[in-house]
Amino acid sequence: MRTDWRQHVEIRDDVHHGDPCIRGTRVPVRTIIGSLADGMTVEQIREAYAQLTPNDVQAALAYAAELLDNEVLLPLRA
Repeated sequence: MRTDWRQHVEIRDDVHHGDPCIRGTRVPVRTIIGSLADGMTVEQIREAYAQLTPNDVQAALAYAAELLDNEVLLPLRA
């Protein structure tokens, strides 16, 4: 079952310039996704950001997946 990202991700103007972050932290979702893309494991991410839980990392992935589900791509003519 997919983690409900709404329980973990918040967007606040006063935290990290309004970037989506894990609730109660200043860790941006983009940092977590980028770290995973760079080959870091969940454990390595949690070592770097001790305040994160495994569910926080899963929530970041769920947030990114939902964004992609709602993304509209338009072809550009060259």
